[in-house]
Amino acid sequence: MATPALRWVPAERAADFSPAGIAEGVRRFREPVHIVRARPGHEPGLGLGGRLTTAAGGAEPGYELLGTLPALYPEWLGDRSFHRTHGVRFPYVAGEMANGIATVASVVAMARAGMLGFFGAAGLALPAVERAVAELRRSLPGRDNWGVNLIHSPAEPGHEERLADLLIRAAVPKVSASAYMELTPAVVRCAVAGLRAEAGADGGIARARHLFAKVSRPEVAARFLAPAPPEILRGLVERGQITPDESALAARVPVAEDVTVEADSGGHTDNRPLAVVLPAIRALRDELVRRNGYSRPIRVGAAGGLGDPAGVAAAFAAGAAYVVTGTINQLAREAGLSDAAKGLLAQADLADVAMAPAADMFEYGIKVQVLRRGTLFAARASQLYETYLAHRSLADIPEATRERLEKDVLRSTFDDCWKQTRLFWLDRDPREVDRAERDPRHRMALVFRSYLGLSSRWAITGEPARLADYQIWCGPAIGAFNRWAADSPLAEPARRTVVQIALNLLEGAAVVTRAHQLRSYGVPVPGEAFAPRPRLLS
Repeated sequence: MATPALRWVPAERAADFSPAGIAEGVRRFREPVHIVRARPGHEPGLGLGGRLTTAAGGAEPGYELLGTLPALYPEWLGDRSFHRTHGVRFPYVAGEMANGIATVASVVAMARAGMLGFFGAAGLALPAVERAVAELRRSLPGRDNWGVNLIHSPAEPGHEERLADLLIRAAVPKVSASAYMELTPAVVRCAVAGLRAEAGADGGIARARHLFAKVSRPEVAARFLAPAPPEILRGLVERGQITPDESALAARVPVAEDVTVEADSGGHTDNRPLAVVLPAIRALRDELVRRNGYSRPIRVGAAGGLGDPAGVAAAFAAGAAYVVTGTINQLAREAGLSDAAKGLLAQADLADVAMAPAADMFEYGIKVQVLRRGTLFAARASQLYETYLAHRSLADIPEATRERLEKDVLRSTFDDCWKQTRLFWLDRDPREVDRAERDPRHRMALVFRSYLGLSSRWAITGEPARLADYQIWCGPAIGAFNRWAADSPLAEPARRTVVQIALNLLEGAAVVTRAHQLRSYGVPVPGEAFAPRPRLLS
């Protein structure tokens, strides 16, 4: 006997087939929605509330039911294991914009709002990081949904090691590892120090801290998704930096259980499209999980190019376990960036970015993505790098080139620049000064790197005389954000907090997700439903 067809019977609110009514139904994504039609051959519409009944025994009441979608919540967009593992409500991370631009205040705000934030330790001296960690611990007692950045420093391996020491000693609960091409002892130690076997029959392994690995290439992702290399573990044991038990346990778990795929982002980036690289690394994760027999979930998140709800929804639809934002958070009230620099960012569009030499990897030819509009930094930094490539020392630089760089870029003589640079490195790492005294080309690199480092500081402090030299790490997400936020509460600096940005992106992503769900059922969803506007949320 055939099962009677279900029908939907309205209550206070009738079924709606109009574009405005369908758009309103999309916005009410936290309610179950019924996809209905008046009769076969008609386009479907939406029914909210009401009741379901069968058509047996007489006249058919209500509307033909084509399907029902349950309530949808922003909290549910990502991988639920992310919430359980990291003690958060939302699958959202505010990334570690360097030089303290991702401030203690932003990390605290994110943690209290049920999200995760990383302090931007890259580029800072160890005492500054130590003060920040102490303040985070005081501000977030009993919480572990916060962390600090550990950036690969091939030019300063000693600094990287000392920062790892600090993060382990201070029991920082999450560490975000960025700009790594190869694993180093420092990053492996952050991952495996403190590993312990859990009591119970399943023989689980507990971590003292969780490592997030930010990657943009499958070959780099593979290194973090595999157990730590035996040769690095042996060296750490020999130096007494981990125990033999920790080394043995490290062979059974991946270096990182959270891998963030970084697409076309600000700062260090390979400019890769998220839709290309995210599926490739997710497939690699699945292969390595099978090969290594991991028993716990390994999550793959998404970063880069996420500046509006459509981008965030697309990342989740492509399988991202969580999303990470960076560039756009520099506009937030809590960001450690000057009002002048925020003003430049607020005027930027999609194409107002450029690649420029990186201060921390200058000699390696590594580049970072920065704001182009309103600043000459990218062009001037490129001049310095081209000069470095063409000459063996400061003394070898032709007079005309020397004069141009001293006048327009450095605004000081090479000799005076070296004096100031030398003082900086005597305080940070005297070995760099010793090397520069022996190697004129390294001295030239340090002098040129000083401009790159100071340019970021000028943007942070708002140095008015150096506005044209501001280095502001920035990806094309800034243009998407500015277009989306225009003429909304998020266009007002006083209301633009890191939490408001996050909540609006997540809420908007849920709206876009609901709109796509309904369209896949044949509902004629109007275009406006895919473009939710920001509003003040709590």
